[in-house]
Amino acid sequence: MASLLGIVFPVTFPRHGQLPVKTRRRSVVKSSSSSDERQTLFNRIAPVYDNLNDLLSLGQHRIWKNMAVSWSGARTGDKVLDLCCGSGDLAFLLSEKVGPSGKVMGLDFSSEQLAVAASRQKLRGRSCYKCIEWIEGDATDLPFDDCEFDAITMGYGLRNVVDRDRAMREMCRVLKPGSRVSILDFNKSNQSVTAFMQDWMIDNVVVPVATLYDLAKEYEYLKYSINGYLTGEELEALALEACFSSARHYEISGGFMGNLVAVR
Repeated sequence: MASLLGIVFPVTFPRHGQLPVKTRRRSVVKSSSSSDERQTLFNRIAPVYDNLNDLLSLGQHRIWKNMAVSWSGARTGDKVLDLCCGSGDLAFLLSEKVGPSGKVMGLDFSSEQLAVAASRQKLRGRSCYKCIEWIEGDATDLPFDDCEFDAITMGYGLRNVVDRDRAMREMCRVLKPGSRVSILDFNKSNQSVTAFMQDWMIDNVVVPVATLYDLAKEYEYLKYSINGYLTGEELEALALEACFSSARHYEISGGFMGNLVAVR
């Protein structure tokens, strides 16, 4: 997020109904209008989401996502879950870890993001990518059995969940004992300089670029969501309260990003 190299153009993707995305919910949960508003936001930014991620992070988000997947401990043959999967970056990386004999479930509440993910999957030739299934669902009411998964990842999702405690408890429920969840997101730093720089970058880099895509309002939300997020210590406490046996939060990229690793 340090500088801009140029401007990229949005790509038009097929609509959700044309792609193999499943809706598999235990129940339809709409906890508040805030949840609906966030769902609408992510549907709207879906067509340009990947382009803006590459542009604004200078490609560094790919490094952070590889780190998150490594911390998950996913191995060949595992059944794993990428929660709030968006356009599928972490799910694709997980599929490379578990291989054709494994299974990856990518779940998100945004049908438009899932449509992008399914479209990207069709363009990838390796056999491991065929093991991914996309599901439209709710992070606070997962449509899976207890102790179903060997690992869970979550990239830039927990910050946007209205009921984080419930989402964390659901992750703990569907994980096998001894397995890990790895949660990547912006870091809410206790350091005033880091917090100031985050706000400055959003106001002076992220939002101006998003304005070129007519998405200024959507990306202005980013600063407020970070300010309303949890610190590393608070995330560790949240995981322990949700039944995880251990939790550790790692600051990365100079404290601008963070990754919570919790063991069931």
